[in-house]
Amino acid sequence: MKTLRLLPLTLAITAALALPAQAQSLLDLYQSAKAFDATFQSAKSQFDATLARGEQARAGLLPSIGLGLGASRTNVGSDIATFERNYGNQSATLSASQPLYRPANVATAEQGKKQAALAQAQLLAADQDLIVRVSQAYFDVLAAQDNLDFVKAQKAAVSEQLASAKRNFEVGTSTITDTREAQARSDLVLAQEIAAENDLRIKKLALDQVTGRADAAPKPLLVPVVLPDITPELVAPWVAQSEELSPAITQARLALEVAQLETQKAQAGNKPTLDLTGSYNITQNNGSANFAQDYRTNAATIGLNFNLPLFSGFAIQNRIKETVALEEKSRSDLDTATRGVAQGTRSAFFGVQSGLSQVKALEAAQASSQSALDATKLGYEVGVRINIDVLNAQTTLYSTKAQLAKARYDVLVGGLKLRQANGSLKEDDLNAVNVLMVK
Repeated sequence: MKTLRLLPLTLAITAALALPAQAQSLLDLYQSAKAFDATFQSAKSQFDATLARGEQARAGLLPSIGLGLGASRTNVGSDIATFERNYGNQSATLSASQPLYRPANVATAEQGKKQAALAQAQLLAADQDLIVRVSQAYFDVLAAQDNLDFVKAQKAAVSEQLASAKRNFEVGTSTITDTREAQARSDLVLAQEIAAENDLRIKKLALDQVTGRADAAPKPLLVPVVLPDITPELVAPWVAQSEELSPAITQARLALEVAQLETQKAQAGNKPTLDLTGSYNITQNNGSANFAQDYRTNAATIGLNFNLPLFSGFAIQNRIKETVALEEKSRSDLDTATRGVAQGTRSAFFGVQSGLSQVKALEAAQASSQSALDATKLGYEVGVRINIDVLNAQTTLYSTKAQLAKARYDVLVGGLKLRQANGSLKEDDLNAVNVLMVK
């Protein structure tokens, strides 16, 4: 019995020592993916471009200044009188304009600010999506590795049972049926091992693809492990928090505000505009058609430019109708996003809640399956159970172990997806998962 109690601890120590030296934590692989993943890099470039576009929108409120330079040369001659004259001039003009009253430009500048905030929400959504994708690939590899380990352990147990059946048949204490049943189960486990090895290979490729590392090796989960409960424990606070934090709702809300500003721009088409203009011109003349003396002129001008639209073929009125309709569409999109996020948050919450209950049930099932296997082996030794009973009990135990390991990973990924659903997911949440991994 002492040996049996020490066995789990021995296996845990062996597993820890068997870890490759280059094993990475979830946070390490996320950092690698952040610098490599093409989807996230695309979102980051789009964010930078949108920020620049927002700055462009401010140009309509700022002064515009221009410098113009010119030079010309003229040759004048006549076939009536002996007359010929060459002269030229050089000029420089500095002009400036400052909008004083342009409502459409004000709305455009505000749109630029909203679009910058919209780009920030889009980048946050891309970052959260990357966290979930890396985490899913990370735990998929661990689940595939665990499944392969369980299949190998089952293979060893079945091989031992096959050898026992052969020995018993040779001494006449069992029938050939026991041997054939054990051989059939051994062949089945061998096929399962091949499939598990291939599944692990594929899962590793998926993790390498998202992280950009050819040597990605996730750290396994501590066993036994106590999974954290959901905090807060009720779904309502999670849904309420999503209305403020969800990038999807933020994007829809900002899109509505941009649409409202677009309506203001359309309405500004009926309003006057007023600009302050000024210029300063210097012209150097090298003579003229009338006399040869050089002279220079300086001219400074300042004024106001007023424009009032009177009629544009109903284009402005129809533009206003269009923007009002698009504004209503954006309002409906916001309602849709809010309801969708709330539904997604509730589904994710109950999924994690159910997963935690499933883990507890599978932990109990694993203990029961182990007890059942021990009892079945004892019954086989004393002759009250047959070989197939032992094989079935072994299959049930290792299947339960695989389901338990997968359920634990699903709970951890589900917790991250819950935070993604309500918009609160951030990089620090990976630290809470890392503490559950083998050091």
